[in-house]
Amino acid sequence: MQRLGLFLAALWWGGISALSFLAVPTLFVKLGSPAVAGPVAAQLFSYQSYAGLLIGMALLLILRRDRGRAQFRLSDDTSDAAGADLMRMQQSLTTMGLVLMGMLLAMVQEFGVAQKIVTARATGGDLRLWHGVGTLMVFGQWLSAGAVLWRLSGKASGSIATAK
Repeated sequence: MQRLGLFLAALWWGGISALSFLAVPTLFVKLGSPAVAGPVAAQLFSYQSYAGLLIGMALLLILRRDRGRAQFRLSDDTSDAAGADLMRMQQSLTTMGLVLMGMLLAMVQEFGVAQKIVTARATGGDLRLWHGVGTLMVFGQWLSAGAVLWRLSGKASGSIATAK
């Protein structure tokens, strides 16, 4: 399960990276017109938001399972290993918080900011402001997913080192 969590975190961070820093800028360069590229980019960001929500849910389930195992071992153990299990539980909670932050940003982007962009485009509202807020939301998701990936990759390398 630990490898699956690492794989999902890498997929989440890599998807946001590829979309935000490669695909969308390429759309605007190659299609030439923001009126043509904008709706395509919006659809890609919508897909990315839903992917982030699904991947986040899967990560939460995996992290919850790992936390439950550590908690079970902690309740049965009175040795020095109990401290390690307690630390694992705390680290798992922090990682879960980062996953939830990324998911929250994805929901706000998809159901709040994206709608404001559409409305601003249609009514002549402050499109620049809402694009800036959307950019911050995507950047926040990228940072959250990156932090989760960083934490899970350190956890995986630690377990691999101890397995040798």
